[in-house]
Amino acid sequence: MKIIITQQEAVEKGVWTEVAKMFGVREEDEIWPNEQYILTEEQARQLGFIS
Repeated sequence: MKIIITQQEAVEKGVWTEVAKMFGVREEDEIWPNEQYILTEEQARQLGFIS
């Protein structure tokens, strides 16, 4: 299973910092609110989206 989350959704859910770390996104990188990140099942578990 894969879960897609946008940068904006991650911010709204309060998990952007963790998602950014998972994908190596740095503060100086240009990021768009609708940019999508595909989470593995394990990553989604770590973020609390599934149990």
